[in-house]
Amino acid sequence: MASIFTRIIQGEIPCYKVAEDDRFFAFLDINPLAKGHCLVVPKKEVDYLFDLDDELFAAFHLFSKKVARAIEKTVPCARIGTAVIGLEVPHAHIHLVPINGLGDLNFANPKLKLTPDEFAKIAASIASHLD
Repeated sequence: MASIFTRIIQGEIPCYKVAEDDRFFAFLDINPLAKGHCLVVPKKEVDYLFDLDDELFAAFHLFSKKVARAIEKTVPCARIGTAVIGLEVPHAHIHLVPINGLGDLNFANPKLKLTPDEFAKIAASIASHLD
């Protein structure tokens, strides 16, 4: 059975897409820790990040860097925090979260509640800042 991320990539489940190329896909987390919180996934469904082959692993991080730079241009923050937990969805992914302090990257924190319009505006802004 396809992971929820594969179903998002295939358009079966709607998302707020911010970037895509032939190998990777980035979209807003619908339960964000901060405005601009994105998930970046390889289109190839691989459960564990460290099971990606070296070339795909390196390219995945370079794609994530491009998305992180676009988030920084959209959401005022000190840094873009990254997290790879890998237990909740069996599909390798990187969380990119705008942060201003150590506690901002705590997944036990309450999640933001944004309207569909807010999500759409944030996604469009991030997408417009991609280099």
